[in-house]
Amino acid sequence: MRAIQITEFGGPDVLTLTELPDPEPGPGELLLDVSRAGVNYADTHQAENSYLAQAALPLVPGAEAVGRTSDGRRVVALLGSGGYAEKAVAPAATAWDVPDAVDDLSALGLVVQGASAWLLLRRSVHLAPGESVVVHAAAGGVGTLAVQLAKAWGAGRVIATASSKEKRDLALDLGADVAVDPAEPDLKAALIDANEGRRVDVVLEMTGGSVTDQSLRALAPFGRLAFYGMASRTPPSPVQPAALMAHSTTIAGMWLAHVFQLPGDVMRTALDELFGLVADGRLRVVAGGEYGLAEARRAHEDLRARRTTGKLVLDPSR
Repeated sequence: MRAIQITEFGGPDVLTLTELPDPEPGPGELLLDVSRAGVNYADTHQAENSYLAQAALPLVPGAEAVGRTSDGRRVVALLGSGGYAEKAVAPAATAWDVPDAVDDLSALGLVVQGASAWLLLRRSVHLAPGESVVVHAAAGGVGTLAVQLAKAWGAGRVIATASSKEKRDLALDLGADVAVDPAEPDLKAALIDANEGRRVDVVLEMTGGSVTDQSLRALAPFGRLAFYGMASRTPPSPVQPAALMAHSTTIAGMWLAHVFQLPGDVMRTALDELFGLVADGRLRVVAGGEYGLAEARRAHEDLRARRTTGKLVLDPSR
């Protein structure tokens, strides 16, 4: 089969198109003929071995794929690795049937980014109706969905940040009430101003550095910031627990992998709701670009350079 393989860690240049033997499923695993593979920002971290889970070489990257099993089921699956290929092995426990009304792009957009937005709003910050929500990187995979879900679930005001006018216009089109440039010198003041002079209740943040620092300072009493990534590769300033009492602030961290340690099938609950919203036309996965398997390097380059919006996918057939 054709696949992308990494034999040394580094930037996009380490992604190499090659021929590999077809993978063999073991007990409790499914073999997928991959129709599309998802591309996530976490993949760029995995390629340089800076992700939360350490990687081992050689490696076929790609944590999500949609395709057909040998008995004809159409499923979307979380893999850990192996998605950037014509065939992939998936644990049966992390493969979910996809309704006919949900296309490949939407299925891939929901299994990581959609589920992340769902968990951030439902579990990490416990969004209440009427609260203000800041969504950083609002034109990205998680951000585009978080904007829509926050509005659908009764947020009083959704404030999007994005790095270009085109991206800010997209966030507004998806339902954000106002859009802000995160490069504003005084981002704290810009967020409060965007919330009509009031401190904000909720922030969803995955940038790091000063964006995290200033967002924390913009929180209202009992405000919550959920941190789920560090795209800038720059850590925020350390937070002293005693300082959180100044505004009764809560900081949450979220990594999707931990959903499988919760009692019950929370992932199934999330996907059922998300699939239903897409099927009903109330939630849209924004297409961010489809690349051939041979274009995986370019997909990573575009993602890291923030040239993309929405969901990126690879087509293994080309």
